[in-house]
Amino acid sequence: MPNKDFKFKIKKIIFDENYHPSDNTRITTNFANLARGEHRQENLRNALKMINNRFNALANWDNPTGERYSVELEIVSVDLDIDADVQGNKKTFPMIEILKTNIVDHQTNKRIQGIVGNNFSSYVRDYDFSVLLLEHNKNQPQFSIPDGFGELHGNLFQCFLSSETYQENFHKPPVICLSVSDNKVYQRTENQHPVLGVEYQPNESSLTEQYFKKMGLQVRYFMPPNSVAPLAFYFFGDLLNDYTNLELISTISTMETFQKIYRPEIYNANAASGQSYQPNLKNQDHSLTRIVYDREERSQLAKDQGKFAEEHFIKPYQAILDQWSANYVL
Repeated sequence: MPNKDFKFKIKKIIFDENYHPSDNTRITTNFANLARGEHRQENLRNALKMINNRFNALANWDNPTGERYSVELEIVSVDLDIDADVQGNKKTFPMIEILKTNIVDHQTNKRIQGIVGNNFSSYVRDYDFSVLLLEHNKNQPQFSIPDGFGELHGNLFQCFLSSETYQENFHKPPVICLSVSDNKVYQRTENQHPVLGVEYQPNESSLTEQYFKKMGLQVRYFMPPNSVAPLAFYFFGDLLNDYTNLELISTISTMETFQKIYRPEIYNANAASGQSYQPNLKNQDHSLTRIVYDREERSQLAKDQGKFAEEHFIKPYQAILDQWSANYVL
């Protein structure tokens, strides 16, 4: 394994109603989860229709019939070259998976670049949260965070963003859009953006915020127009001015749809967030989408993939990774 710069490889798979998850990849589990079983095609079709409807509702100027735009999605898998075996064949480790949006304008017949990032899935993050953090706190009277928690993951992520592979494939830094934390209270502010909506501020920083900060990302919370709960937007630079309205809408429409499926108690609640908002995963007053999603599998897979990362990446290369991370400079 090189001690300076890692080499990355990108694979892209179109996420549409014909999408079939590969057997040997993480496929963010959320996407794979929707694309299995007897309802797979109906699931995918309904999810994509929800995304397109939401996009057109937000991009409503010069769009009288609400059908001007559609969103195309690509699952982007990032592999890290580890080392070569005796025959010189490269060994790779599946590092992260993100989602790229593209926008089709049916009025002008143009295809517009959207945002990369959106969903974020990572084997090493699964290891950190589902293996390392649990082991560290086992039988401990008080919860604590291990020294250097998230530093290797953060450095690997920033190394990928500064790599030629990223620069050649993507024209802007990523935006990652996650759900809000159910153990924080969010306060509505006076700040409002035409597309992102009303800004909220949390009462305190979360472990996820701190973890993403090690990746170089800052966070702001916005509740878009006609949404019922704020979303967490993790970004570099200036979220409100570095991206066009259509780019931002592609992220909102995609990730809000997925959150309605994954966390209907929050994002498909029947009452909208008020001045002060605490998300509640036990909220009974919500509607379900017609999309089948296995939440049990999602939580189990994080543990399985954390163990996979430990066995195939962390343990075999621990010394080299620690040394590389300690000396890593952007």
